[in-house]
Formats: sequence, C-alpha cells, structure tokens
Amino acid sequence: MVPYELLARVVAVFEHLGIPYLVTGSVAAMAYGEPRLTNDIDIVAAVAEDHISALVAAFPPDDYYISEAMIREAIRHQTQFNIIHPASGLKLDVIIRRDTAFDRSRFSRARRIHPAPSYQANFAAPEDVIIKKMEYYSQGGSEKHLRDITGMLLTSGDEIDRDYIQRWAATLGLSEIWQAILARLDS
Repeated sequence: MVPYELLARVVAVFEHLGIPYLVTGSVAAMAYGEPRLTNDIDIVAAVAEDHISALVAAFPPDDYYISEAMIREAIRHQTQFNIIHPASGLKLDVIIRRDTAFDRSRFSRARRIHPAPSYQANFAAPEDVIIKKMEYYSQGGSEKHLRDITGMLLTSGDEIDRDYIQRWAATLGLSEIWQAILARLDS
C-alpha cells in the first residue's frame, strides 16, 4: 500500500459515513507545493460518538490498527487518533475538528482535489495549510513546516490569498512567523 491508497480508503469510509473532513498537513502542502517524502497523512474530521462503531468496522484488524478507546478519548479531549496500516508502515492521523472560528473558516473553504486519478478528496485550502503549518512551527520549531510553506508560496504563490493569511496570523499570534517567511521569500 502507498500513501494515496490509504488516503483513498479513508476518504471512501468518511464519505460513506457522512463524516466531514479535510486533508491537511504535508499531503496538502505537496498538493499545492513541492513533493517530499512522508509516511503520514493528516486529516481533520468531525468524527462523533455515533460514527465510532462503523469507523472501527471499516478497518479490519487483520490489515489495520485502529482503537475504539483512542477514538473515544480523541473525541472527548478534541485531540487525535491514528489509523495505521502495519504492513506498509503508513499512518493516518485523524485530528478531531474543533468548534473554533478558524476550523469553521477552513472547512467552509475546502477544495475538492484529485490526489490520484481514481478519486477526489476534500483538501484544506492552501492558505489554511500555511496557517496550520505556521502554528505547528511555533509549537515545535521544525524547519520542515517552513520548507513546506516556502514550497507552497513558490509553486502556488499567485493563487494564495496572502491577506487572508495575514488576518489569521494576526488573530492567532503568528504574525512574526508570517513576516519572517515573507522576508525569507524576498531574499
């Protein structure tokens, strides 16, 4: 199994169960920017208690690792749980959607993209991917987030609404990081 096959499986299950979702993280950054290696996929999803049984049943234990207890815990604490395909080493992080202004905004701006010719999926808009990557950078300092952002701005720069990013950066306390990224592009 390759990442886009796992993503196709999860997208099909979420859409069948009516779970709103967005592909984000490095997979979304690659869709708008430059390719890089990754073995994990990030999805923000509105998984609720009434989805749990069907969600667990959709990923047979002979092929996947998914924990009902972890899903319940993630919903309760608005964190994340994993869907793992041990044979390939692929991991999908399902981040529980929060009822925040930013999550409402990014879900309203979802884009339908073909990650592979065989299917479509809901992706976070590039601006929202950039904002979350700035947030992750502020929490951990990993340069991969800045590389992803720079790649997105260089590849899809004309399509990216920088004013939208600037507004959310100010709201979320990320203005200094945003200005440093823009300065890095200009140098």
